[in-house]
Amino acid sequence: MPVLLICVLQGVFFFRDADMVTASCVSGALLVLWGVSFFLVRRSGTTVGADGITISWGMGRGRTHPWNQIRWIDVRETRTNSGTVRTARITLTGGQRRSLPALSHSNLYPLPDFDTDVQQVLNWWELSTDPTMRFQPPKRPLDRITPQALGVVLGLVTTAVIVLVVLAQN
Repeated sequence: MPVLLICVLQGVFFFRDADMVTASCVSGALLVLWGVSFFLVRRSGTTVGADGITISWGMGRGRTHPWNQIRWIDVRETRTNSGTVRTARITLTGGQRRSLPALSHSNLYPLPDFDTDVQQVLNWWELSTDPTMRFQPPKRPLDRITPQALGVVLGLVTTAVIVLVVLAQN
């Protein structure tokens, strides 16, 4: 919510000082950006079938990960200011982890059938893979970092870079 308030205030100050052409161009660009984002979110999804799990982030047909390449399926829980976010994810043969779009539950975006949907994915996986091919991957340092901590670190790094650039110009 604070981010939205800051954006609105910046917009008010910008449009107050901008001429009509600039304000119209910026408004049009923001409208197009919103429309593209809305379109991509609406098309994002996860499809489970005999071939494996297909992940689509809104563009193209998506990518299918065959069952024999999926080594583990789990639910990542992340605490945020608005509560806990639970997201289903897969671990592939090479150790890469992929979140499953549309299989996420939070207070802001509740998915009432989240546990049932995740269980259906687990059932497909267990029926389609040999138990000896499954392994639980070790925890990574990034698994312990919350989105808020990452945001603070990125904010500090960005601020430091901007300060260094300004000081270098003087």
